[in-house]
Amino acid sequence: MSTLNDFIPKPYSHTLENGEFQWSAPSNIALVKYWGKKDNQIPANPSVSFTLNNCKTITKLAFTKKDLSTKRITSSDSFSFDLLFEGQPKEDFKPKIQKFLERIEVYLPFLKEYHFTIDTQNTFPHSSGIASSASGMAALAMNFMSLEKALNPAMTDAYFYQKASLLARLGSGSACRSVKGQVVVWGNQANIEGSTDLYGVEFPNEIHANFKNYQDTILLVDKGEKQVSSTVGHDLMHNHPYAERRFAQAHENLDALKAIFKSGDLDGFIKVVESEALTLHAMMMTSMPYFILMKPNTLQIINAIWKFRNETQIPVCFTLDAGANVHVLYPKNVIEKVLQFIKDELVGYCQNGQYICDEIGNGAILL
Repeated sequence: MSTLNDFIPKPYSHTLENGEFQWSAPSNIALVKYWGKKDNQIPANPSVSFTLNNCKTITKLAFTKKDLSTKRITSSDSFSFDLLFEGQPKEDFKPKIQKFLERIEVYLPFLKEYHFTIDTQNTFPHSSGIASSASGMAALAMNFMSLEKALNPAMTDAYFYQKASLLARLGSGSACRSVKGQVVVWGNQANIEGSTDLYGVEFPNEIHANFKNYQDTILLVDKGEKQVSSTVGHDLMHNHPYAERRFAQAHENLDALKAIFKSGDLDGFIKVVESEALTLHAMMMTSMPYFILMKPNTLQIINAIWKFRNETQIPVCFTLDAGANVHVLYPKNVIEKVLQFIKDELVGYCQNGQYICDEIGNGAILL
């Protein structure tokens, strides 16, 4: 099993004066939720997610070695970067990047030797309530790893992706699940080989054909900024009266999903996934201070999905992130019926009638 020390590099064999890389990385949707974390972005419980395909961040990283002899670019004892979002300077996001660089410097000791220009954009509407920190931090981590691989060409692919996931986790916990694989596990789980708190791993066991090409239509109920950030929400699990039972439940549900993925049991999948979504929000409603991120239209959608499923026996279900938007999950072979149901009955609950059609993807891509 890898340790953190395995990701601290030895002196590099190559040098590079300047260049650029460009990666896309997708968002992901957790089926078993992680809520609560320890120091250094370590999860309090394991999670498993579907990697998305269409909702992604595209990030270009340009880099130039600092010319310290002329002092034209800042000194060697600080990070130096410009940040652009969709071509425009994005000053309010720079503190998050600064914090990320501070966390990962021990693993990428070259960071202060370069000036970086980070140019990033999302394929989904900004502030649409879709977790962009996961895709954004994963895309940035992939770029930094491409630079490290140029400095150390002997690096293996396995190491490259493990370390990219580890770095992404230090930017945003769930970002470690956006690097590689269709179904990704993050967190130690006794009976899932290779699972670790340090980075996400591709689910190593059998997955039934029922779960291939799974669809995720994201209903944008509320595109405003959350009144409670995920970081604050995670911290509220420290003294939560139900925390320990919740962490045990996540392990149990991941065990259950392992068997469900093998058997193709869609009814079992629906029970675990919907229960996990509601449990996540139950933890928010029972923390101190307590808060509610669902909106009235979130509940209207959930009830409409339950009614539709009962009446038609079509295996469609919902899950939620830490917000009001609803992810509608279903197998590809019922796509026409479910999309018609969404258009007929659910679009009216979406802000400005907006929704996004997505499906399972494979992770980050070098462009």
